[in-house]
Amino acid sequence: MSAEFLTTTLIVVATPGTGVLYTLAAGLSRGARASLIAAVGCTLGIVPHMLAAITGLAALLHTSALAFEVMKYLGVAYLLYMAWATWRDTGALTVDENVAPRSATKVIVSGVLINILNPKLTIFFFAFLPQFVSTGEPNAALRMLELSGVFMLLTFLVFVLYGVFAAADRDHVVSRPRVMTWLRRTFAVAFAGLGARLAVTDR
Repeated sequence: MSAEFLTTTLIVVATPGTGVLYTLAAGLSRGARASLIAAVGCTLGIVPHMLAAITGLAALLHTSALAFEVMKYLGVAYLLYMAWATWRDTGALTVDENVAPRSATKVIVSGVLINILNPKLTIFFFAFLPQFVSTGEPNAALRMLELSGVFMLLTFLVFVLYGVFAAADRDHVVSRPRVMTWLRRTFAVAFAGLGARLAVTDR
């Protein structure tokens, strides 16, 4: 495993995006356990992109404008939905002791969808992983699977760190309704901004 691969992967994973935002929101609203579950969901959302890259389906998204646009706008729609739900206080930052917490399944599904509906992640796998696999390597697919596994592990660990730090400040935030409202609206705007950025992204 090259140091270049690990360094680049850490930079990509640690850069705040939709998954990080979702994990932070889970940690702030429901605590460390919720952020851990959110991190699991976001990590599992990488699997389809990994499989696409290994099987060659990523090439379709890379060469087919229609396929890329479909995936892109599905992602935009989901991010806008997350923004609306968070703004309405029914999404990731819902904090109400009288309301039953979201089930682990719902948290994981939301995390999975956030990453599945991100075509740039597939393109990243398509363009990034092959650089670290020799064209003459007999077990290229296994090598890509190994590198993808490392990418997923680092994603999970980094997201957990984000979530734990957010959960550590949860009591200070939740006890201040105005701060919670400001944070909720900030996250909603951030989700909408990420959706808008994705909408204007080209291959």
